[in-house]
Amino acid sequence: PREEVAYVTCTYRSTCIEQPDFLATVDLNPRSPHYGQVIHRLPMPNLKDELHCAGWGPACGCFESGAAAKRTKLVLPCLISSRIYVVDVGTQCRAPRICKMIEPVDVFWKCNKGYLAVTHPLPNGDVLIANMGDPAGNGKGGFVVLDGETFELKGNWENECEVPPTGYDFWYQPRHNVLVSSAGVVPKVAGRGFNPDDLKKGIFGRRLNVWNLSCRSLTQCFDLGEDSLPLNVRFLHNPDAAEGYVACALSGVVFRFYKSCEANNWAVEEVIRIPPKDVSGWIMPKMPAFIADLIISPDDRFLFISNWLHGDIRQYELSRSCKPRLVGQVFVGGSILRGGPVTVCRDEELKCQPEPLVVKCKRVYGGPSKMQLSLDGKRLYVTNSFYSTWDRQFYPSLVKEGSVMLQLDVDTDKGGLAVNKNFLVDFGKEPHGPCLAHEIRFPGGDAKS
Repeated sequence: PREEVAYVTCTYRSTCIEQPDFLATVDLNPRSPHYGQVIHRLPMPNLKDELHCAGWGPACGCFESGAAAKRTKLVLPCLISSRIYVVDVGTQCRAPRICKMIEPVDVFWKCNKGYLAVTHPLPNGDVLIANMGDPAGNGKGGFVVLDGETFELKGNWENECEVPPTGYDFWYQPRHNVLVSSAGVVPKVAGRGFNPDDLKKGIFGRRLNVWNLSCRSLTQCFDLGEDSLPLNVRFLHNPDAAEGYVACALSGVVFRFYKSCEANNWAVEEVIRIPPKDVSGWIMPKMPAFIADLIISPDDRFLFISNWLHGDIRQYELSRSCKPRLVGQVFVGGSILRGGPVTVCRDEELKCQPEPLVVKCKRVYGGPSKMQLSLDGKRLYVTNSFYSTWDRQFYPSLVKEGSVMLQLDVDTDKGGLAVNKNFLVDFGKEPHGPCLAHEIRFPGGDAKS
């Protein structure tokens, strides 16, 4: 069925507005009088959490638990406070409520972890949350585990001796007994903003980690290059597929990882590289293609990436016989727009700087960040906040005017993207002032489930 509502994480951190973060419920039913509007706001009971990613509880089709496919619990880990909220979306899908909260001190003392990022339910029914650092903000990867029924904090998932230096995202394939995780940034350094002087200092991660899912042990590590910053990891949706993709934010490279001919060994290969642009009026002479999100269509035909700094969303056609082929591209903001402070001096791809985007009389600031794709693959939704501290640094107008949520129409036959000019969720008009919107989830299922 077509998606009727979306849950969107929204933060007020770094906006100078002293209000708690909230979970917005957005009406996506075109027949509704409230189409494209926020119809409910669930405020968190604390300030400056930085709601970032959101993941489903174990009822979304775990393989061993026998749980029903209906999604009833949304888990909201906090990137800055390290708090964990569990939200009941099953009782009233249009008016969710908080049903459990795990305080940071519990995460600190029980797991020696902090700065929580991505959530997925495990095949056994428990909930796994990747973390980026320790309680002091030093880099520290790994995972914490919640009980799938009570949502109590159980402890760490991996063996202590195998904790990666940094972490952020992960995905797994139970039929191949594998979990693949990405690197991230050192939280206390990234929290000060992006500084070019931090390059080549090991602040930005470079590893892709392969884990034995049942043994919880690290089996392989791939070095994806200095300051590559691999963030988003996606397996193909086909449960038999031994193949996936990881997007590197700072290098603008997408790698394909796959099971090689050698038993239980994995390999990686570069399949997409977005070149940097020579610019003036920016903090560096070259602006990298900062890949903020990667998504694969449920039928495994298309791959989408959001280029947060340059401002474009790209659609690639996947093929078993060749590298992904670019079939769609559209600019929805970014740092290289015509008339802005940045001048592009040399560009391997574009002949001129793109025009600013205006939808329903609203100028769109910022660059495309988090995406979500409908189950039929025809509607791609996107928000434009990446991380509040970096939003304020790179896109001050975004912080002042607030985020938006856009819809792109996707050509699922030949490929192609177009901005739907009839859809806009304006988070600049929130009752407490403009906020920053990030993750998008559909209760009926989505391309990240």
